[in-house]
Amino acid sequence: MTPTPIALGPTRTPLLEKAITAAGGEPAELDRARALIWNGGPAGFPDRLPAGIEWVQLFSAGVEEWFGTPVFDRHRDVVFTSAAGAFAHSVAEHTLMLLLAGVRQLPAHLAARGWRHKELAPRMGTLRGATVAVVGAGGIGRELIDMLAPLGARVIAVNRSGAPIDRPGVVETVPADRLSEIWSRVDHVVVAAPATRETRHLVGRAELARLKPTSWVINIARGSLVDTDALVEALRAGTIAGAGLDVTDPEPLPDGHPLWDLPNAMVTPHDSNPHQLRSVAFAEHVTDNVSRFVQGRELLARIDVAAGY
Repeated sequence: MTPTPIALGPTRTPLLEKAITAAGGEPAELDRARALIWNGGPAGFPDRLPAGIEWVQLFSAGVEEWFGTPVFDRHRDVVFTSAAGAFAHSVAEHTLMLLLAGVRQLPAHLAARGWRHKELAPRMGTLRGATVAVVGAGGIGRELIDMLAPLGARVIAVNRSGAPIDRPGVVETVPADRLSEIWSRVDHVVVAAPATRETRHLVGRAELARLKPTSWVINIARGSLVDTDALVEALRAGTIAGAGLDVTDPEPLPDGHPLWDLPNAMVTPHDSNPHQLRSVAFAEHVTDNVSRFVQGRELLARIDVAAGY
């Protein structure tokens, strides 16, 4: 069987060339390729693609920055896929770390300069028997659900359609248009939904006010999904117990921002998927999708331009 020509840009790396070859593809120049693996951002993406290009694989899982460019409009006949799901395990692991750290009062323990057992022990919780809302039960959300199940957590999964998620620990699946029903019913919230116009400030003052004073809010999606000003107010007032953020709005979070000084806020610098892990995971995703393309099967993480992700 003749290998399928696949272009690679803007940077050709041995890791991605190997990923293409392993799947039945052959690294090729753009003008004779049937697909393009793009490991960069929107800047520098070709204004025009050769007529033979049928599919483009993008490097990022979140593609909101691409919707601010004319790329999708210019290439309406080309299938675009994201890397959604490729980095799920690494990000889910980081998410679980933040959630457990919050529930077990790790920030307060790390800040302590003395034995504070009487003060901290009564504030410590557990995920066993706790109800966790996973808002955005896609690749990352499902990985997290699998990690929460052995800990005894109950999950209310929120997805776009409300189609039931049959996984251990999931007690209910709620469609996104019924999200308002869950806030007073859960112990903790994990935000893992895509960033679109509809999901901006998905968690705001009204939502935070309905959570419990023992609730932790974890955001590993995009900063825009949480109203930062409302979150700072809630953290200061003790409306919720705390927040774990790998993404912020604005991002990078500037020096001197209140979130840096709040004792019940944990901020990591958008490194739940560090480069050394991301490169390998993306190469595995490329191998899977090139194999599917070569065999004429459905591609993973196809971008729905109308939906915005």
